Amino acid sequence: MIRFNNDYNHGAHPEILEALSAVNDNSFGGYGEDEWCKKAADLIRERVHCPDAAVHFFPGATQANFIVIASALSSVQSVIAADTGHINCHEAASVENTNHKIQTIPNTDGKITAAQIDACAGAYYEENEPEYYTEPKMVYLSFPTEQGTLYSLEELKAIREVCDKYGMYLFVDGARLGYGLGAVENDISVEDFAALTDVFYFGGTKCGALFGEAVVITSNDLKRRFKAFMKQNGAVLAKGWLLGLQFYTLLENDLYSEITKKADVLAMKIRDAFAKKGITFWVESPTNQQFVILNEKQQEVLGQNYTFEKTGSTPDGVIARFCTSWATTEEEVAQLIGDIEKL
Repeated sequence: MIRFNNDYNHGAHPEILEALSAVNDNSFGGYGEDEWCKKAADLIRERVHCPDAAVHFFPGATQANFIVIASALSSVQSVIAADTGHINCHEAASVENTNHKIQTIPNTDGKITAAQIDACAGAYYEENEPEYYTEPKMVYLSFPTEQGTLYSLEELKAIREVCDKYGMYLFVDGARLGYGLGAVENDISVEDFAALTDVFYFGGTKCGALFGEAVVITSNDLKRRFKAFMKQNGAVLAKGWLLGLQFYTLLENDLYSEITKKADVLAMKIRDAFAKKGITFWVESPTNQQFVILNEKQQEVLGQNYTFEKTGSTPDGVIARFCTSWATTEEEVAQLIGDIEKL
């Protein structure tokens, strides 16, 4: 079976394995206080053009999401997110488990708008701060979204303006950041994220690393004692150098961009094959996640050789996600395209 059901079904890029092997006999300081975490953090600060940014390395994205939110908000403050947002649908109420309400907004192709956020926040701030309402204090976005779609630079700037209007933080989940940055339609850079958000992160787990996410905090309000929140919630890896070395390897020579952009290119080939066959798309995605509607026969035929994720259903069939990754090969995609043509 060839797996197209997610982008974390392989180990790590060979260059990461080589880097780990090369230093395996060395010893390093613990809990992120080591030369590799320092080098990776310095490199990230340089890449995002933000010398004062705080950079912290997490084992996983769920930990990054709920700890960023919990560290920023009091127990009577809430976070605004799309109803399809990862924190709302895929993280076992980890945010709610830290005593923070998620105020959800109906999505359109995975995205929410500045106007929607303004209306949601305004219900509190424009109504004399109702005493028994939670105060919306943060906006959570995913880039790409759960539907593989992208916010434009114009949309991000508009959302930033709303956040400034009400004094809210802007947090971007970048678990698949590389696939968003590498999409042909994308017009946002990492420098833009550093300039327009209060915190965002480079995803590693889904973008070539064995595991790990690199959280970049630009807001001074969020930096103080952030690592204490990480430790309290079990997110400070004793062998932190494993994370630092991986991100240094991914970012030093733009390997991160190279391998994620390749995954987007392969996804576009799959998209073109489905379109040529006349198969309907559930959403138009320019990134590594492609969502198509398959009838029962098509599911059965493709299911013989490929694993894909069924994310829902419509009157016309099942919504199937085909997801490429940094590890997907040209040969795997060529085989899938050949089988799509035979449907």
